[in-house]
Amino acid sequence: MQASKCLELRIPADDMTEEAFESLTASLNALGLAEETDIDSACTERVAWFNLAGSEPDAEVGTLREALLQAGIAADAIVLNTLEQQNWETAWQKDWKAIPVGHNLWVRPSFCDAPADGRMDIVLDPGMAFGTGTHPTTQLCLCAVERICTQQPPATVLDMGAGSGILAIAARKLGALSALCIDMEEESVEACEANASINHVRLESRLDDTPPQQKFSLVVANILAAPLVWMAAELSACVGDRLVLSGLLTTQVDDVAAAYKAEGLQEVRRDTQGEWASVEFTH
Repeated sequence: MQASKCLELRIPADDMTEEAFESLTASLNALGLAEETDIDSACTERVAWFNLAGSEPDAEVGTLREALLQAGIAADAIVLNTLEQQNWETAWQKDWKAIPVGHNLWVRPSFCDAPADGRMDIVLDPGMAFGTGTHPTTQLCLCAVERICTQQPPATVLDMGAGSGILAIAARKLGALSALCIDMEEESVEACEANASINHVRLESRLDDTPPQQKFSLVVANILAAPLVWMAAELSACVGDRLVLSGLLTTQVDDVAAAYKAEGLQEVRRDTQGEWASVEFTH
């Protein structure tokens, strides 16, 4: 999917938590999210982009504004701008840099340089899919995947809610024999396949919103707390050895962990980065 025009939303970061902003904008089919801090003023804004390719852009703007007002955002705090396709692409890329992750990973967009220190290079062109490696939950999952694969590369990997496919790609480059990416968005399925090709790995990418009825050595799911609880039974049934969950605030981990413990899994590890957390299970 390509957006000929894009609606850019900006609100002060203090007006809404990151998790609430992510949840709200995802429900409104956001194309992408970012957090930007002005160097001079030190003010931080939450930013989201939405497709304006429809025939009634004014109605789409009105729907978005009304959702924000109902969420408690003051009218004068909501900034909306219409971007042309070229400006949208620039907005999406301008603050995305190459970053080191974990002990030996280097995650970068294709327009940034490869690592100079021998780190394992993971190259992404997410397009409209989520998952650039910059969000703490993605980094927590990448560190878990790196640790698990270094100990013993899994035979099979399931990346549920795969986005750009970054977690499955990392697992394959770290020695996993096969990987399946599942996402409910068509652009994410396409991004997984494209990014796998860029990184010279093979994986299967599938359009779906429920876990498959088969077991995997390693299951990773970086989604949100609510859907993780909803799919606890189905996702637990996929776990052959290890399960890593993220997309969670530290205040949400206990509830999510309880849902998976109820399915017979044993919690073995928690990690945090700022206000975000991941939790790991085994049989």
